Amino acid sequence: MRNSPASRSFDVSPPGTLAWSMLVLLGGVLPLAIIGTLWLSGRPVHGVLPALVVIPLLLAFLLLAMRRRAVVLAGGMLDVRAALYRKRVATAELDLARARIVDLGERTELRPWLKSNGMAMPGFHAGHFRLRGDFGKAFCLLTQRERVLWLPLQDGKQQLLLSLERPQALLDALRGA
Repeated sequence: MRNSPASRSFDVSPPGTLAWSMLVLLGGVLPLAIIGTLWLSGRPVHGVLPALVVIPLLLAFLLLAMRRRAVVLAGGMLDVRAALYRKRVATAELDLARARIVDLGERTELRPWLKSNGMAMPGFHAGHFRLRGDFGKAFCLLTQRERVLWLPLQDGKQQLLLSLERPQALLDALRGA
């Protein structure tokens, strides 16, 4: 956690090795699988060469996007940056009386289920999702499922799910603000 007079940053838990490994493997194995399949079938490989360049570039872009993870509390606003997505919420809009640190292994109704505008892979969820339980809306920055900060909004229409190194520190800061 980094502090300054105007804002406080809260460290996001890093994604597990599964998330990173998937992208690296897809970037290397997928093009090789395409080439191998075409070669074994006797089809010309030169027609798919542009795709073989684009796939690793796209996956490299996603790798870089996954590195963009930040949670900042400043000026009465909670600013969450998750890969290609960003959510800004006024602290007054949060229902802090109901906010909790949860384990998504136990609270399965809070797990992201349908991606409405987000990025998802095993070990990493970022962006807007519908939840498994009541199909409620959630903005997620999830890198692990154990200690997740659940922040419902007062209007009951949306919630935030955040994987932080120290989720209690953000909850305390929000309640103190």
